[in-house]
Amino acid sequence: MPASPEALLDTSYLVRYLTDDPPELSRRAAEVIDSNCRLAVSPLVLAEAAYVLTHVYQVPRQAVVDQLIAFLQKENITCLRLDKGVVIEALLLCRPSGRVSFADALIWAEARLGPRAVYTFDERFPALGVEVLR
Repeated sequence: MPASPEALLDTSYLVRYLTDDPPELSRRAAEVIDSNCRLAVSPLVLAEAAYVLTHVYQVPRQAVVDQLIAFLQKENITCLRLDKGVVIEALLLCRPSGRVSFADALIWAEARLGPRAVYTFDERFPALGVEVLR
């Protein structure tokens, strides 16, 4: 069983880490994220970071997916209450286009744990492995 995380990461740390903006805060974020400290990240932080990167920094969607996956693959990073593999699978749903939002993909990942059904009016919600109820 993996060791419990020592701390949670906030969106501000993740965004600074991925953007190098501003450099001083990015350096401080890298000191923590690249350390041996066991850190957890919430799906909410991933969705918020994806929004900031795509809308504020204008990073292409595919690059955001790749950055978040590379971040999640770090040994000291865990996902809060979710398996990293499922979160990565969810992020990959977002990569091809704007069809699946980052938030919907992460809700989908949470639904995979159970109850495996989601009520939504969103016609684009991913139905892979979960029941979409309208």
